[in-house]
Amino acid sequence: MITTFSLQEAQSDDLREKILLPPTDPSAEVMEIPGYKLVYVNGACPRNYRVYKADSMIGVIFQHITHWSTGVDSLRYAEPVDAAVGLDEFLNVAKILRTATKQPLTEEELLDKEFDSLTSEDWERLKREIRSTSERFGCSVRKWVGSKTHLYRKEQN
Repeated sequence: MITTFSLQEAQSDDLREKILLPPTDPSAEVMEIPGYKLVYVNGACPRNYRVYKADSMIGVIFQHITHWSTGVDSLRYAEPVDAAVGLDEFLNVAKILRTATKQPLTEEELLDKEFDSLTSEDWERLKREIRSTSERFGCSVRKWVGSKTHLYRKEQN
């Protein structure tokens, strides 16, 4: 006997397989328009299509009964190529705006990036350096690393 859960699970596996079909898959429903490939994902109204430009997926557009839409704007497009171009242009403008308004990283963000890039060998080297420094100044590693007030008090003495 098939339970509701196992039936739902089987249906979701089928859906996942269909959603992940690349445009080169022979069983994928592909609509080729100038400059783009649309790959049917799912849905009846609206029908959902992934939009590919060259080999990269740029987003999703939707085919309604009377029009096409992108989901990123409130425009209604008559043709799928117009919706694909609208989506592509929207993403390009968004990328330009994000780049233009991006604030420079703070000192803390720069340090976070630097720490994230450290290898385990780098961490071991830092631990050795901290140990030797703390022994030289006669304070514990925890106080030396974790407390600015501790360093401030030491400088006042």
